[in-house]
Amino acid sequence: MPSRPRTLAAAVTVALALGAQAVPAAAATGSATEVSRGVEIPAFYTPPATLPGADGALIRSEPLRLALSLPSLGGPLPGRATRLMYKSTDAGGEPVAVTGAYIEPTAKWRGDGPRPLVALAPGTMGQGDQCAASMALEHPLTLNGETVSVGYEDLSVYRLLLRGVAVVVTDYVGLGTTDRLHTYVNRVDGAHAVLDAVRAARLLDSASVTPDSRVGLFGYSQGGGATAAAAELQPSYAPDVELAGTYSGAPPADLTEVTEAIDGGDLAGALGWSLNGFLQTEPSLRPIAERYISTAGEEALKDLSTMCVGDALFGYGGDSSTEWTKTGQSISDVIGAEPTLRAFLEEQRIGKLEPGSPVRVATGVSDDLVPHEQSRRLAVDWCRKGAEVTYDPVVLPGVGSGLLNHFAPLLADQGKAISWLTDRLSGKPAGSNCWSMPAQP
Repeated sequence: MPSRPRTLAAAVTVALALGAQAVPAAAATGSATEVSRGVEIPAFYTPPATLPGADGALIRSEPLRLALSLPSLGGPLPGRATRLMYKSTDAGGEPVAVTGAYIEPTAKWRGDGPRPLVALAPGTMGQGDQCAASMALEHPLTLNGETVSVGYEDLSVYRLLLRGVAVVVTDYVGLGTTDRLHTYVNRVDGAHAVLDAVRAARLLDSASVTPDSRVGLFGYSQGGGATAAAAELQPSYAPDVELAGTYSGAPPADLTEVTEAIDGGDLAGALGWSLNGFLQTEPSLRPIAERYISTAGEEALKDLSTMCVGDALFGYGGDSSTEWTKTGQSISDVIGAEPTLRAFLEEQRIGKLEPGSPVRVATGVSDDLVPHEQSRRLAVDWCRKGAEVTYDPVVLPGVGSGLLNHFAPLLADQGKAISWLTDRLSGKPAGSNCWSMPAQP
């Protein structure tokens, strides 16, 4: 079992690498409608009783203060932010409100065509509403004795803004919004939230992007899965959102394999987020959960439902899911024993559809948190379908920590990923290196 001090060191390393600033959790603006682990959730995040009909329709918006901002003659750097709530459709075909943020950059776009837009899908933030990426733009590091939330995606957001690219960040279904749990790594929910964020950004009066602006998708880890799924579903769900390119880093394309990999590791708590979300999405799975999940498991799932990544690292890092079941089986063993559960996870697998636009898949060859092989297999699956794929393995040595083996490629490859995507946003052809896959690690 990984030691808590090592997990703490890994979390602190990530926070320091991204230059996060600690701010008091109580500094959240607006009237609070609920409190999650000591953090007041502004009333903005409570959806109205009735939602508009069109996907991507704006429900509400308000100015959002960026914690990391500098004055300049041309305006605040890196830009002006707007908090937004928009309508999407969940995996069950029902309307759902999703929150996020749009940032209009101060820097000029120096590429070809009008200012482009990138929809950024955050990596794993947690399941508590206080973990939402839009709140992390305002409070990059929350430490209040009850929760630890790190806005590590702020770095990628700012790097895109400094290139003159407008950015819209989705909080995903149920993260931030107070009406339901976050449906963590749900393929359809994640894809729809990303694509509808683009539609919502186009409707903002404060946005300079237009329907003629090129659009790109950017995501790593949970975000890599969401952008990969969005690239697959865009032709059918959002044909009006034409994509210039999609970056999918460390995508959890096969959740059966990811489940086995994270169990007992640094981010074992993510198993709880997955189970909570799947049970909300698919009620038919509840009888299976009732047969297997013990009282201790139920308490863990409830506890994790309000946690951010930092909380899960400290509270459940290194734990085994065998401690959550009545039979002593792991969650992977339960999956193997239950055809209904296997079928549900197979429906979540990414790689069955051909993206209609260029995609770049990057994965750390030493990543044992979101296993390298299943991410690589996504690129192979897409290549076999004839997609325009750029595959980039990130070759770094393993360091003995699943968390660092997963996050090191994020930082090492981020500049290259942004350059690849901005080339697509400038209209440069992507090409494909599918021919080289047999020789690629």
